Amino acid sequence: MAAIDNAQRKSRTGNKKSSARKSSLDLLTITIHAKTGQIVKIERVGGPDAPHELSTEEKASLAKESGRATLEAIVEQAFEAGIASVLGDGSDEEDSEDSIESKKDANLRHLLLRPLIENSSAKRLIRRDVLGRAILKTLIDHDRGSRPEARG
Repeated sequence: MAAIDNAQRKSRTGNKKSSARKSSLDLLTITIHAKTGQIVKIERVGGPDAPHELSTEEKASLAKESGRATLEAIVEQAFEAGIASVLGDGSDEEDSEDSIESKKDANLRHLLLRPLIENSSAKRLIRRDVLGRAILKTLIDHDRGSRPEARG
């Protein structure tokens, strides 16, 4: 889909063989159950032994390369921003994607906010089934090129 289109575009520039080889090794297919949003399997596409389902070690390595942001962490940060807004935190500084939260700070935020979230209406937002369906909808919207304000 979009990832394949992007990889194909990249492979047309520069050294075609090495670019195509590199981008095909970076492609994944993710099989998602359409009704539940549950991931059924993740496969690497391209390369000498492709397609093949990712091993537990490959998934861990890929997750490590992808950074620390998860949807659960984003919900926690949004919840924290809501609390700060109500309390009149006063800091209008926007967190940029470049700002990096330390692992220690992230763990502390998680420990403080998780009980608050668990006892609020936001609890359902961190359920696996809700997150799975949200991931699927987001992927479809991204593939279609939808913008947030265009969605209903």
